[in-house]
Amino acid sequence: MPTIYINSGVMSVPSRRAIAVRLTRWFADRSVRPGHVVVRFGEDAANTVFSGGMPVDALHHSPDGLAQATVLCCVSPDRDEQFRRELATELAAALGMTEQTPFLHIEFRPTEPSLVYLASNGELTRADQVASVVVRGESS
Repeated sequence: MPTIYINSGVMSVPSRRAIAVRLTRWFADRSVRPGHVVVRFGEDAANTVFSGGMPVDALHHSPDGLAQATVLCCVSPDRDEQFRRELATELAAALGMTEQTPFLHIEFRPTEPSLVYLASNGELTRADQVASVVVRGESS
C-alpha cells in the first residue's frame, strides 16, 4: 500500500487530483491496485520550510513551475533502487519541477505492509493480508 505525502505551497484541488491520478496510474502500470495507492497533500505556511538556514520561500523560482515541495514516500522495503528512482522522477514531473525549482526534497521510508492497517466494513485488516480478505457480498 504505497502512501505518498506531498507538502508544498498552495495547490488547487484540480492540480491535486491530477497529481493523484497520475501517480495512481503510474503505480497501476507496475501492478499496484489503484485502490491501494494513497496520496495525501498538505500546505506549508509561509516561512515554515528552511534549507541551510534559509526559508525556501525566499529562494528564486519561476512563476510557471514548482516553487518548493517535500515528499515522503512510504513503500514496501521490497522495492529496489530502480523503482525508487523512477518514482522520484515521476513525482518531480507530476509536481512540475523545472530547472528553476529551488527546492524539492523526496524521501523514501520503507514500510512493511504488516505495519499498516486498513479499515474495511468496520474492521481493521493488515495491508499484507488485504488480498486474502473476501469483501462481504463478493466471492473470489
